[in-house]
Amino acid sequence: MKILEQLDQGLIVSCQALEGEPLHSSFIMGRMAIAAKEGGAVGIRANSVEDIVEIKKNVDLPVIGIIKKIYSDHDVFITPTMAEVDALMTTGVEIIALDATFRKRPDGKNLNEFYSEIREKYPNVLLMADVSSVQEGKNADELGFDIVAPTLYGYTEDTMGKKIYQNDYQIIKDLVKTVKKAKVLAEGNVSTPQIARAIIDMNVHAVVVGGAITRPQLITETFTDALK
Repeated sequence: MKILEQLDQGLIVSCQALEGEPLHSSFIMGRMAIAAKEGGAVGIRANSVEDIVEIKKNVDLPVIGIIKKIYSDHDVFITPTMAEVDALMTTGVEIIALDATFRKRPDGKNLNEFYSEIREKYPNVLLMADVSSVQEGKNADELGFDIVAPTLYGYTEDTMGKKIYQNDYQIIKDLVKTVKKAKVLAEGNVSTPQIARAIIDMNVHAVVVGGAITRPQLITETFTDALK
């Protein structure tokens, strides 16, 4: 089955725990991936070579791979340079996701230059554009990205604090209307099954859920906040 077909209308679980978080461990992320598969997930999103290698030992689901790396004072940190792409390619990852905003990259390249460089070196890998706006999604689609998602909506200077379900899911609706060739995935602040259901009904290809499933400290907070 082709990778994108395998993801169609399904749930992708983001199995990530950053340094300093309670579950920060490649072993634990591998077990999280098993739990996600047993729960019916059709794919995994993961950060770092170590975590992806461990996850691939445990499940046969397609993996969207990223490397989060901060370069000095640059805002772009999701797979920001070719060094991270090269590292991800050693894992056998099926899809590579990267920051596809209009922001300046640490190596000085713009997105169009970076995209061309990746395609020339790795023509067969699927590429996912993490964007923060419809304009960025349109640009990514025209460049040739296979997947577009509003992953960074709410996390850039222009969108800080916004969530994809605010304003009646307008960011999702606009991306679905605007993106012509790439598959649109929903990612970012999908915090309940009800939100995921509402979004999948908007003709997105699949939904990515992270913290609501794999970050127990955040899940616990929703309960403790409700009890205050």
